[in-house]
Amino acid sequence: MPNNIALRKQYSTLLDEVYKLSSLTSVLDGPNELVREGANANEILIPKMDMQGLADYNKQTGYVAGDVTLEYETKKCTYDRGRMFTVDAMDNIESAGIAFGRLSGEFLRTKVVPEIDAFRLASYAQISGITTVKENLLNGKAALAALRAARGKIENAEANLATCYLFINPTVFGMIEDLDTTASKKAIEGFAGIIKVPQGRFYSKIDLAANGAGGYSKNASGLDMNFLIVDKRAAIQYQKHTVSKIITPDANQDADAWKFGYRTVGIAEHMDNKKDGIYAHTVAGE
Repeated sequence: MPNNIALRKQYSTLLDEVYKLSSLTSVLDGPNELVREGANANEILIPKMDMQGLADYNKQTGYVAGDVTLEYETKKCTYDRGRMFTVDAMDNIESAGIAFGRLSGEFLRTKVVPEIDAFRLASYAQISGITTVKENLLNGKAALAALRAARGKIENAEANLATCYLFINPTVFGMIEDLDTTASKKAIEGFAGIIKVPQGRFYSKIDLAANGAGGYSKNASGLDMNFLIVDKRAAIQYQKHTVSKIITPDANQDADAWKFGYRTVGIAEHMDNKKDGIYAHTVAGE
């Protein structure tokens, strides 16, 4: 009778990680003073000024009187999300420390960052009053024409293309690149940056799950985006409050388990007077 020897199991410390990109929208994060201004409340007030233009100067009566209006835009934090994980102390030991040791990094990389990107991009696409075009781009020429039209719209509105970021579906970007013409190369020049966004983060409207498995999904009325142009000067974006906490088994009063909690509160809004610096191009839909 052959020997039946059970071999000792050796747990690898390598983790089969999910492919995920880092944050794609962080280029739009506001300056530090914006964070300070919103530090003590769930909303911020941003001043905006309006005034009259020049009028004829009269040698007898002098200047024509002008008016200046100063108002405040109220912008609120609309993103408040969190999650608490529990890992049994023995499970963590038996899995060579991987279960808890890699939890926070994987959670941030594969769950938090994609959701924040999707939320921000969809928020800008849903702004009332921006230019929104619905069109199925079937080839490179159509994609090039759409991008050129967007550039023209932004530049004619006197927004500065040099402070605008182009977020674009990789397939659409590839179609433009494949044309390999002077026109196609010129169309993607001049932006502050070009960021290719995977379709899974690039919808015009999303739903944030309240509980259960959590995460986000494409809204029933949402559309896949071809590209989105956002002027950094038009965006009001930052994470106001981010807290991650680790509770050890010794400090856990409820169970012999590690606990990892994470919460983040953020804002993805816009300047009312700079809507012309935001342009959304989606598929035509059904």
